[in-house]
Amino acid sequence: MKVLLFGVTKDIIGSSILDVSNFATNADTTVGQLHQYLQEKYPDLKKLSSLAIAVNNSYAQESVTLQETDEIALIPPVSG
Repeated sequence: MKVLLFGVTKDIIGSSILDVSNFATNADTTVGQLHQYLQEKYPDLKKLSSLAIAVNNSYAQESVTLQETDEIALIPPVSG
């Protein structure tokens, strides 16, 4: 499973795409679990005022179950 990164999330992680296949080994993995995993692995993500996760081009609630084929993106806070 791959996560697309933009803006400050790209800077924090150091790449525009993050492979989380090793994390998503369970068929019941949720957006909330992914969010928690990413914050533990990359503590600077906790410093962001907000961080949304989109699944297949739509903002996703924490309870949404992820599929291996989903397109996932981290949406950092924006200004302007």
